[in-house]
Amino acid sequence: MKRLLAVAVLALAALFGGAGTALAHNVLVSSDPPDGAQVATGPREVRLTFDQPVRAGYNTVNVVGSDGTYWADGEVRVEGTSVIAPVRELGPAGAYTVGYRVLSNDGHPVSGKVTFTLTTPGGGTPAPAPQNADQPGQQAQSGESGGMPIWPWIAGAVLLVVLGLVLALRLGKPKA
Repeated sequence: MKRLLAVAVLALAALFGGAGTALAHNVLVSSDPPDGAQVATGPREVRLTFDQPVRAGYNTVNVVGSDGTYWADGEVRVEGTSVIAPVRELGPAGAYTVGYRVLSNDGHPVSGKVTFTLTTPGGGTPAPAPQNADQPGQQAQSGESGGMPIWPWIAGAVLLVVLGLVLALRLGKPKA
């Protein structure tokens, strides 16, 4: 019985001890303008800062007004842990959503959104909708992180632990 308990403890320690690096996707730590901020004048650019460096390429940032119009204008650039997107002069006062999809340092895409409110209307005109947008606001509303789901990894780990316990019990019996 002590052997079974020792094998179970070691198997669980190995299972949970090695999972840290596999789940190390980038996490948004700050934004400019900050999430939920109220601003009198629209920003000239949006800056999203993450906890790890962001890979260049395949990064998208869209600024979408409450009416579904787009306000991001130009190429997104990466500076270490930050992703910067130029923004047109904003138009109507109201809520704006900054939707992003960036390439995490480990190669997986990370998506999310932040919002801010423009309190004083600007005189800008919206940008044309991006070519990859199926419907207005799609990129800003996306909450999926992409990549492979975690449940196959958990199921595989549980199967390995059970198999290890069965083998330990069968091979550990004393011969008479």
